[in-house]
Amino acid sequence: MGDRAAKVTLFDAFASVAKVMGSGRRAEIVDVLAQGERGVDEIAMEIGQSTANTSQHLQQLLRSGLVITRRQGTRIYYRLSGPAVVQLWAAVRRVASEHVAELDELAAVYLGDRSALDTLTRTELSERMAAGDVVVLDVRPEPEFRSGHITGAVSIPVKELAGRLKELPTGRTVVAYCRGQYCVFADEAVRTLHQNGLAAARLEDGYPEWSVTGLPVEGGAPPVPPKTDSRTRVSMRSRANSS
Repeated sequence: MGDRAAKVTLFDAFASVAKVMGSGRRAEIVDVLAQGERGVDEIAMEIGQSTANTSQHLQQLLRSGLVITRRQGTRIYYRLSGPAVVQLWAAVRRVASEHVAELDELAAVYLGDRSALDTLTRTELSERMAAGDVVVLDVRPEPEFRSGHITGAVSIPVKELAGRLKELPTGRTVVAYCRGQYCVFADEAVRTLHQNGLAAARLEDGYPEWSVTGLPVEGGAPPVPPKTDSRTRVSMRSRANSS
């Protein structure tokens, strides 16, 4: 029979992961890092927080084991500790979409009307790529494209798309993708393409989901050693005690 105190500590450690995700800003950081590693200044800009506040959030993610670091010269880069964190974030969004009553309304306010936008699943896009009848367009910021992208994708950040339409091959449907289901970049790209008379659709989710399911990708940051910094790891017991 297991010791009750040990079980309490174990389950508190499990819950510590949920606790660290219990902040919208830390969830945003996970969403950003699902695209690839970043420095603290870049992350702060993405989530609209000061560098100091962002650093505090990152330290909590580091202590939980959800994020690890890589040092290059004087700069420290942060990245998710593995595919399981991407899957965790996807599961959080999925459960919220099924059980949080107002989520659809909140998403609609942020994303706008998607009813006129054609959408392809990952399977459909993979099949059409094999058939050679689509152009895959990555509309995320260029650093995210460099960190990793769908194999064969063309990089044109959404803010530059209207001025770079001539760079796209003609005669094929353009399928735009960005960070995920709740990212507006691909929607904006499809609307811009439609306004300019081009056939276009959006991928149902984004690069993290494509990558984590083992579909072909290119690029990516150098691997992070599993023991980058002893300070980024804490014991299960200390995590539980801090919750």
